[in-house]
Amino acid sequence: MNVKLSEAQKKAAISNSNSIAVIMQQILNRENKLGRSQEHFWVIGLNNAGKILFIELIGLGRQNRVTANPPDVFRMAIYKLAIKLIMVHNHPSGDMKPSMADRLITDRIIKVGEIINVDVIDHIIISEKNHFSFADAGIIAELKKSDTWRIIEKEELEFREFKQKLETKETEKKAKLEVAKNLKASGMDEAEIKKMTGVGVAEIRKL
Repeated sequence: MNVKLSEAQKKAAISNSNSIAVIMQQILNRENKLGRSQEHFWVIGLNNAGKILFIELIGLGRQNRVTANPPDVFRMAIYKLAIKLIMVHNHPSGDMKPSMADRLITDRIIKVGEIINVDVIDHIIISEKNHFSFADAGIIAELKKSDTWRIIEKEELEFREFKQKLETKETEKKAKLEVAKNLKASGMDEAEIKKMTGVGVAEIRKL
């Protein structure tokens, strides 16, 4: 459901999470007490200048749960050619702490956005008076670095595995050299050190 905005809200450029929270609290407070006791999930699309293209209510749930599926989240963003996207949902309890489910859906939506070139810049939890911003808390940046939900090209995955194997071998080699060095310092014969560590005699003599 598309949310009707005032002319001032349409013209306002979004500069921080507080400016979004104020608008969304105004929208939430339009509802009666029963309506405010339910969780809502909104999607906000922005253009490149940071102005609101749309606010859409995509989910209305119970007091402590509402679902948001990627097709619903991005439907209007694709139609309106939004460059950036902000998710907002309310916690009727007033507890602003994000749940694990909040983090998971945020991570998933970020990764889908990467595929279709819509930058998910924030997820804001609101109550009637307070708000919590994933971006301000550093969670958005953290999730963007995560590989959870990310589709990785086969070549990139193979390279990562190859790199990891090389790093593991290098670590093992350093550990063997350190053991060989300690055994040499104790006066052990080079042949015995080679037998125990697998380090070549030439390398042992350099230690």
